[in-house]
Amino acid sequence: MEGAGYRVVFEKGGVYLHTSAKKHQDPDSLIAGVIRVVEKDNDVLLHWATIEEAGDSSQIFFSKKDTSGGDSCTSEEEPTFDPGYEPDWAVISTVRPRPRHSEPKRGAEPSSPRGSWAFSVSLGELRSIRRSKPGLSWAYLVLVTQAGGSLPALHFHRGGTRALLRVLSRYLLLASSPQDSRLYLVFPHDSSALSSSFHHLQLFDQDSSNVVSRFLQDPYSTTFSSFSRVTNFFRGALQPHLEGTSPDLPPAPDDEPEPGFEVISCVELGPRPAVERAPPVTEEEWASHVGHEGRLQRVPELKARIFSGGLSPSLRREAWKFLLGYLSWEGSMEEHKAHVRKKTDEYFRMKLQWKSVSPEQERRNSLLHGYRSLIERDVSRTDRTNKFYEGPENPGLGLLNDILLTYCMYHFDLGYVQGMSDLLSPILYVTQNEVDAFWCFCGFMELVHGNFEESQETMKRQLGQLLLLLRVLDPPLCDFLDSQDSGSLCFCFRWLLIWFKREFPFPDVLRLWEVLWTGLPGPNLHLLVACAILDMERDTLMLSGFGSNEILKHINELTMKLSVEDVLTRAEALYRQLTACGELPHNVQEVLGLASPAEPQSPSPSASPLPLSPTRAPPAPLPPADTATATQPDSSLEILPEEEDDEEGVES
Repeated sequence: MEGAGYRVVFEKGGVYLHTSAKKHQDPDSLIAGVIRVVEKDNDVLLHWATIEEAGDSSQIFFSKKDTSGGDSCTSEEEPTFDPGYEPDWAVISTVRPRPRHSEPKRGAEPSSPRGSWAFSVSLGELRSIRRSKPGLSWAYLVLVTQAGGSLPALHFHRGGTRALLRVLSRYLLLASSPQDSRLYLVFPHDSSALSSSFHHLQLFDQDSSNVVSRFLQDPYSTTFSSFSRVTNFFRGALQPHLEGTSPDLPPAPDDEPEPGFEVISCVELGPRPAVERAPPVTEEEWASHVGHEGRLQRVPELKARIFSGGLSPSLRREAWKFLLGYLSWEGSMEEHKAHVRKKTDEYFRMKLQWKSVSPEQERRNSLLHGYRSLIERDVSRTDRTNKFYEGPENPGLGLLNDILLTYCMYHFDLGYVQGMSDLLSPILYVTQNEVDAFWCFCGFMELVHGNFEESQETMKRQLGQLLLLLRVLDPPLCDFLDSQDSGSLCFCFRWLLIWFKREFPFPDVLRLWEVLWTGLPGPNLHLLVACAILDMERDTLMLSGFGSNEILKHINELTMKLSVEDVLTRAEALYRQLTACGELPHNVQEVLGLASPAEPQSPSPSASPLPLSPTRAPPAPLPPADTATATQPDSSLEILPEEEDDEEGVES
């Protein structure tokens, strides 16, 4: 149905308002009407009107926010109804007549006193939609606005709730609330929905350490209980509007871009170059870089060698102190000795702070007691199969415990979060010195401390950047993961959180970390490592017909089966392939460290992305290539709410 300035895209009759609190409604308490979704004046409205008024769609109006400070009735005579026949109604505002907010036509008289119940609301004003339990007489929907008030409950006597939600999903992203699967949270189709989804779905805010703990121990089940909730948000934020959306809808505002979430069209990549890893740096080669007074010379060249080949095991104890910032690359031997003496004193002063706390004091210090309990529990199960930590009463476990408790004194704001023991264990294994391990661990935490912050903003950003890189490198793989509800890459969470610590054998982790610590060839090589693993498993995932469960299970079963040299070789090849692209999007260049972040245009943290403007990346020399990776245009998937198969047209 179309008219001047409006178009009806959905219409359903037999939608009633129940104005009585009784479970069995009297005929006079039922107001029959028609629900419509209407495109009007560059907006999309949800409009309900009585049967008497439903014939004139031109009278559709906007509902404005009540400036009087609430949703109270306009007069004391207006009745307030308490629909108390279902416990869930306790958290929903009561149903009452809604005054019109638009000026009526001159000379027009209401055809029925029931006309005062008609309402219309812009979809952008909706905050949530509550759906009824299956089997409770007629199915109903309750719409809650951004202002916090609820519209009258819509009872579908002839069914239609699923059809309405399906139409609404063309214009909105609908996600089930973690507290109530029948409550849909409403977000617009833009990249800010990605950030909002994590906040509103409370994936991390309720108990960050608990989520991290469960994911570290059992990523398979934890993913399904928490992270699968945002699949539609990643998909909706990264892909264009689905087909059928009105072209008259207003375009996304031209605000600050959110890094890593611009829509990527087809980026033509060249052939993937061949890469060969070099042998590890030996003691003799390291010694050739030691000059007068013990100062290291040709440091960039030395870092490049560590990146391309890693370190010999006998060198790690010394070299890791430089890679992790404990010792300065430019310092002399005497300067290093003085620095170590200073840092040793500093460490033991911090250690004494918690050592001197008596048991009686600790009973009144719940924070310290909590850290101690969590650390003792985690340390007792960290790398116990490694000979350095195996067996009862192992002294290595005591050192892990002491270093982590001292770190709580060093970084009061962060304290201890589960997963840190995984990062400390290889460092203590290599240095075999309490003080050296502590300061090297602090250097590592400077790189990854954001992973453990309660807000989880750093993890959200990295997952988005990983998805951005993967969409440029392999659009078909992204489309496949999207189609299997795995497009959020939630199965990569543990990879990024503790830098693949539990994905590779222990010796391979040492090699991987020292390569990543060089900072070469850019700041986010760990994201390319994740891309390399997915690239290696591409055919297995796509040709096996895996669903989301099987994808997550397969990724989890890769643990300890990956070759670090193969992964690093492929990650470097992916980097070279990307940097050789002449039209690499600017936000991809930012992730790779090839361009500075764009200047923000607005302080708003929830802005929509700017249109993609490819810019030329700095050229990089390429060795002869032996393979080529063809890319295909991105595809768009329809976003639909996950619904219960309940009956909707049960008439009592």
